[in-house]
Amino acid sequence: MPTLLMITPENSEINKFKAHQLNNFTQLTMPYLAGFVPEEYSIRLLDEYTEPILFEKVDLVAITVNTPNAPHVYSVSKRFRELGAWVALGGPHVTLNPEEAACHGDTIFVGEAEETWPEFLKDFLSGNMQKVYTSLQVPSLDGLPIPRRDLIVGHRFTSGAVFASRGCPHHCSYCSLKKIYHNKLRTRPVDEVIKDIGSMPNKYFVFWDDNFFADPVYTKALLKELARLNKRWAAQVTAYSCEDEELLSLAKSAGCLYLFLGLESFSEQGLRDANKNFNKIEEYGKVVNKLHRHGISIQAGIVFGFDSDTLDVFETTLKACNKIGVDGVTASILTPFPGTSIYEQYKKEGRLLDVDWDHYNGKTRVAYVPKRMNCKELLNGYNEFRGKFHSWRSIVKRISKSRVNIFYSLAMNYGYKRAYRNFTRLGIGERSDESLGQRMEQHLRNWPR
Repeated sequence: MPTLLMITPENSEINKFKAHQLNNFTQLTMPYLAGFVPEEYSIRLLDEYTEPILFEKVDLVAITVNTPNAPHVYSVSKRFRELGAWVALGGPHVTLNPEEAACHGDTIFVGEAEETWPEFLKDFLSGNMQKVYTSLQVPSLDGLPIPRRDLIVGHRFTSGAVFASRGCPHHCSYCSLKKIYHNKLRTRPVDEVIKDIGSMPNKYFVFWDDNFFADPVYTKALLKELARLNKRWAAQVTAYSCEDEELLSLAKSAGCLYLFLGLESFSEQGLRDANKNFNKIEEYGKVVNKLHRHGISIQAGIVFGFDSDTLDVFETTLKACNKIGVDGVTASILTPFPGTSIYEQYKKEGRLLDVDWDHYNGKTRVAYVPKRMNCKELLNGYNEFRGKFHSWRSIVKRISKSRVNIFYSLAMNYGYKRAYRNFTRLGIGERSDESLGQRMEQHLRNWPR
């Protein structure tokens, strides 16, 4: 019986950055793909967020690769290949950079894997593995297996993740979804999603959809069935889609605890830079109030570093978030991921600092030259925003205005506050800043005269 190890990787810097946050739900990819594995295999899942990799002899290793994890994954792959394992690599970075990834694994998967992964598993049993498996047709989301959550180790309270749809109708400049997936919004049968959710032991879970409200007719049908399960959940949606009162009412009745809204910026030009003109800043406060009226908390997605951003963007954003009473924020540094329009733009303009994918994590590094501030100012401003936003003064002000899910919001904010304290205590920001200075010097030396 061949042994199969399926790894969800995480580099050490991001592990330290995320430490103490309370919403670190397990990544769904590997438990989901494990559901396709036939009984001829002996299978184990490993998530580096909860346990280290032990380099032991196995027959087959499968690893999902995100851009900031790529150098780390390539190192892990090398060690397993030296031990005689066949290493298969898939995930977003492999799809966006197949030629690079092919140099570091025995087999790579390009695109969605619902059809190619089972095909490979059969080929491996017969010894006829191919070097590349490419998703040529849009896979159906009907009849998918239940993820192997029984194999998850360490995520006792955060192992609940599910997806009901795939794809998004929008074209944000920093998003690579259109290159990772086939460009078609698809949904799973409602009864199959309900069965999947019902199989979870967890009361709390997240929808891993790119835009859970993208198809409101489908979502409403799903929510009516979900209400019977007495679960609590979160999902990612757009502010624009929250105009539908019926949708919000059904979401609350079905157990919605909070929604992640990609607000991105409080600047009109920033939204144009993001190609997100459907967001209306003057409506942000109304949307937040509407969600709070329905008893739903808001986790706002904010991105710093658009070409129109100046040094005052951090304080302006902090004041705006406190004023409208968002319950929490997931802040990120703009990152030009390969496959996005801003990557091609910055590459053409000579503004990419390097292609060390470690620096493309959107949290501890800056990977490009901003327009209206320097790299250190962007990194330091981002870190200062996180510290101020998660100060007790800001937390109390926002929760006092929101008054929704108070215990949950306090716990989440406290988790982020502890994560920030741990981040600064370990000096990750200072090391990132030092590395940034060295890379800027190298960039200026190589700048065409």
